[in-house]
Amino acid sequence: MDTLQNMRAFVCVVESGSFTAAARSLGSTTGAISRAVSELEAHLRTRLLNRSTRHLGLTETGERYKIRCEKILADVNSAEEEASFARERPMGVLRMHSFASLGKQYVLPALSIYRTLYPEVTIELTLSQDMPDLFEGTSDVSVVTAPALPNSDMVSHQLGSVCSILCASPAYVNAHGAPRKPSDLLRHNCLILKTPSERGNCWALEGPDGSIEMRVDGPVKINMAESLAMAIGEGMGIGVLPVYAAIEGLQNGTLERVLPQYVLQRSNVYALYPSRKFVDAKTRTWVDFLRAHLPQFIERDMDLLDEITPAPVGRS
Repeated sequence: MDTLQNMRAFVCVVESGSFTAAARSLGSTTGAISRAVSELEAHLRTRLLNRSTRHLGLTETGERYKIRCEKILADVNSAEEEASFARERPMGVLRMHSFASLGKQYVLPALSIYRTLYPEVTIELTLSQDMPDLFEGTSDVSVVTAPALPNSDMVSHQLGSVCSILCASPAYVNAHGAPRKPSDLLRHNCLILKTPSERGNCWALEGPDGSIEMRVDGPVKINMAESLAMAIGEGMGIGVLPVYAAIEGLQNGTLERVLPQYVLQRSNVYALYPSRKFVDAKTRTWVDFLRAHLPQFIERDMDLLDEITPAPVGRS
């Protein structure tokens, strides 16, 4: 039994004054409306209407029940309108996830611009190195980096490609010298970035002579690129940083690039969300905004890297 539909039939019968008029109003038949009210009475085990061939009236129970039905149906209609409206107009809470340094360099500036366009959307941003389970509903959209994505039911959009570079502080280079070839790294303090998507102390350098894999070691292991950049800036050693985590330090002089003819860890930037069906307006417009703007942010930083430390290896 469709209780809500039977409630609608019952209220319409009372308001229109007859089963026939209610049937016309609801686009149904007199028999179907009569059965709907009878089903409702059987379900409730009480009479709601007193019927005769010429008269239709509410019982005392029917009067009270009609008031309750009107409130319930009004709430249901409001909920349906609100849900439908959410598909047309960006509003409500947008729950965002991003890897930490990626979020700071790209997602936060993008959110700032997005909010000026859609002020009725509020933001909950989680910065974490862990990939969220978007199907659990904790996040609407995630922005992550990965060499490639495994097969899944998530919808993905590639927003650009990034790479990592070797960096040290000017003080470290002054004290220990700069490596001139990859094998020189073996005599340096190498700072290790330990994250789910990184290979830790196994560095694969791409350069003019192809790919060279180095197994390095050092005194410090850190799980966030932003913190690793600080450790490098403090002169603790040489480390691998994504361009988006290194670019600020390269610009302000707290970092300098070493072995500039080499890059490491090429990966893609993706926007992920759970489903193509019934995507609400805030999620749809945010993903569209990311696709329009993040490639520009990424390209900007790669151009800055070329200006600061020209490298022979082409960008991906």
